[in-house]
Amino acid sequence: MLSISASLGAILALLPVATAQSAVWGQCGGQTWPGPTTCVAGSVCTFQNPFYSQCLPTAVTTGAGTTGTATSAAALPTGTSTAKSNTVAKTLGGKLYFGSATDNPEFTDTAYLSTLGDNTLFGQITAGNSMKWDATEPERGMLLSLPGDAVAALAKKNGQILRGHNCVWYNQLASWVTATSFNATTLTSILQTHCSTVVSHYAGQIYSWDVVNEPFNDDGTIRSFVFSNVSGSVNLNYATTALVAARAADPNAKLYINDYNIDGAGAKSTAMQNLVKALKAAKTPIDGVGIQGHLIVGEVPSKAALIANYEAFTALGVEIAITELDIRMTLPETPALLAQQQADYTTVISACKAVAGCVGVTIWDYTDKGAALPWDDNLVRKPAYDGIIAGFTD
Repeated sequence: MLSISASLGAILALLPVATAQSAVWGQCGGQTWPGPTTCVAGSVCTFQNPFYSQCLPTAVTTGAGTTGTATSAAALPTGTSTAKSNTVAKTLGGKLYFGSATDNPEFTDTAYLSTLGDNTLFGQITAGNSMKWDATEPERGMLLSLPGDAVAALAKKNGQILRGHNCVWYNQLASWVTATSFNATTLTSILQTHCSTVVSHYAGQIYSWDVVNEPFNDDGTIRSFVFSNVSGSVNLNYATTALVAARAADPNAKLYINDYNIDGAGAKSTAMQNLVKALKAAKTPIDGVGIQGHLIVGEVPSKAALIANYEAFTALGVEIAITELDIRMTLPETPALLAQQQADYTTVISACKAVAGCVGVTIWDYTDKGAALPWDDNLVRKPAYDGIIAGFTD
């Protein structure tokens, strides 16, 4: 039998485990999330997107975009604009496109495809996952029936611009790349071959490629992974390898480096600008910077701050694009949060409009995931859609 002090000690030892949990509706995961990854009783940590997982009540159905709120959907405001987002982006915003990410699993949904295929709404599409390494080369040298072909065919059918995403990323690498201890020469060859083969497969079909994806940590240091460590010390030589291979494979495609948390000024934006300067100085091909735009309702930088940062990039002789825009909120949705989200979308879109070198905006799929997007999961436009139209027409 345990003594009282021993029993108390045992109980206290359990307390950190019991208390290190997120409350209902709280965040419980996502890239760079430093907090708890489990939820209090009665809720479950539910993936919303790579940047945000949330503790949703277990009694709530959690399909894509489901809010779980006790407020009825009818009580929430919806979008009212009848303007067409891509048409407005081009004619009033002066942009090349307004687009959306998509991917193969959604292609069985005819209602979804009908909206996505309307090129007055979406003039561009990006394959969210089907052109990444694990999908295109799951085994070394295996590039057969590529899943991204379906996305490319859809874009061609609908007269939409296609963006490629991506050649090299620290995440979603095929397991064979990291499971074997290749030497530096072999790793460089693997990267060259992969980028060359995938980019050449889509040559002539793609406007731009996110050749290098997310090369930096949030503090501006170089992200460490198999290709940045190829020579034994963390460096960005792999970016040059990938960009040179991509240019040779499709001389007409715009070559981008893409990252998140570079919307406003900061260490990560500075690191990206320094990389572009270094690549330009070395005459390495680089045409654009993708500013992903995974943002949080009420925490979006001011329009002036966004414009200043966008112009800092375009001053380096590259174009920019907002490549993965979503503006997420802590559920449940409320009219006030939807109004703020509408204003936040206007801020981002109007900042892009104000910078000539910002060529277009892509939302990271158009239907709701974590209440972050301008259409809900029933394909109903939200106030955020009105915010987008206002941003292009301001």
